[in-house]
Amino acid sequence: MGNQEKKKTYQVIVDKITEFFFAGNLKPGEKLPSERELAGQFKVSRTSIREALRTMELNGLIEIRQGGGSYIKASENFQSQKEEITAAIIKAETHLVYEMLELRRAIEVESAFLAAKRATSQDLEKLRSALEKMALSAQNTELGLTADVDFHIAIVEATHNSIFIDLIQTLSEHMKDTIRATRRHRFTDPERHEDTMEEHKEIYLAIASGNADRAKELMEEHIARIKEELTESIVSNIGK
Repeated sequence: MGNQEKKKTYQVIVDKITEFFFAGNLKPGEKLPSERELAGQFKVSRTSIREALRTMELNGLIEIRQGGGSYIKASENFQSQKEEITAAIIKAETHLVYEMLELRRAIEVESAFLAAKRATSQDLEKLRSALEKMALSAQNTELGLTADVDFHIAIVEATHNSIFIDLIQTLSEHMKDTIRATRRHRFTDPERHEDTMEEHKEIYLAIASGNADRAKELMEEHIARIKEELTESIVSNIGK
């Protein structure tokens, strides 16, 4: 197995960031690509890129011109600047993922409880459909991501609480970005694909059988496990 294969996925992304900015792609004084382009390049959310750029500006690494984009500042110690920019992007992405997990816990644990009490046959069909797509997605990252998001949104919709539904729909794109990030961390170990599938199946079965307390408990455990595995993945990359 080569060195690239041994690296954690997150470390590979860090390497891409470093290569993009500092292997001749972008030099001091040059304009950075747009937020959308950077998000696509590094496979992180635009919100994370935006937060990282703000951090870089505060640290004097870049200049953000109103209506004119962002520019790398000239620096005597460009190696140090490279490391700070990379760290800023990682810190922003990680911070936002943790914040979103806190929000998901607040909404989805209660949603699972209510869904088990209120889900219609149509609601359960949506959940089954998302599970079927998830089962087919081991080799298809985007399909798995979409199925994962659809599953969790379908649970909220099954509460038939219009405020919950409006809130989750408003947050859907940001939720997708952060689920992408957590799946990237979780699936550095291929066996976790199957574990994640089982977690979702158990939540579905609890909702379908009307066991509200069990559904609530399982959703709490699911989100707690994501947070734990995210933290383990980040810590395992320290010093690498």
